[in-house]
Amino acid sequence: MAVSDTKLADAENPAATKFGDDSDVDFAGRANWLRAAVLGANDGLVSTASLMLGVSAVKHDVRAMVVSGFAGLLAGACSMAIGEYVSVCSQRDVELAQLDRDGKRGGDEERALPSPVQAAVASAFAFSVGALLPLLAAGFIVGYRLRVAVVVAVATMALAAFGYVGAVLGRAPVARSCARVVVGGLAAMGVTFGLMRLFRELAE
Repeated sequence: MAVSDTKLADAENPAATKFGDDSDVDFAGRANWLRAAVLGANDGLVSTASLMLGVSAVKHDVRAMVVSGFAGLLAGACSMAIGEYVSVCSQRDVELAQLDRDGKRGGDEERALPSPVQAAVASAFAFSVGALLPLLAAGFIVGYRLRVAVVVAVATMALAAFGYVGAVLGRAPVARSCARVVVGGLAAMGVTFGLMRLFRELAE
C-alpha cells in the first residue's frame, strides 16, 4: 500500500520527482569535482613539500628552500593544467564523436560535456593551494631544524585533512583513508630528503 501511495504521489507531482533526481545528479557531480580538487591539492602539497625538504637536505638556507618550493608550485600547476586540458579535450572529442554517431550533436548532451579550460584552471588552482601550505610554513622560520619540523608537521595535518575529506566523499573508512594518505605523503618526503642527504654526503 505504501508503494502504491508513493507511485501515486509521484504521478500527481512529477516536478517534485524530477527535482529530486536533478538534485542527486548535481550532488554527485559536485562531489566528483570536489574529490578531484582534494587530490590535486594533495599532489601539490606532497610534491612541493618533498622538493623543499630535498633541497634543505643539501642546503640549509631558507631562501633556497622557499625558492625551490615556489618553482615547484609554478611548474606543478602548469603541468597539472596542461595535462588536465589535454585529457579533457581527448575525452570531449570521443564523446562528441559518439554524439555524432547517435545524431544528438548540439543538444543537451553536448552542453553537459566538461569544459577543458575550466578543468585546467581548477586543477592548477587545487595544486597551488596544496603547494602553498609548506611554502607558508617555511617562509617565516629562520632556524633550519625548526623549519623542517614545521613543514613536516603542517604537511602531516593537511594530509590527514585531505584524507578525511576524500574518505567522506568516497564513503570509505575514514581512519584507513587518513592513514594511507599520511603514510604515503610522509614516505615521499622521507625518501626525497634521505636520498638528497646521501647525495650531499657523496658529493663532499
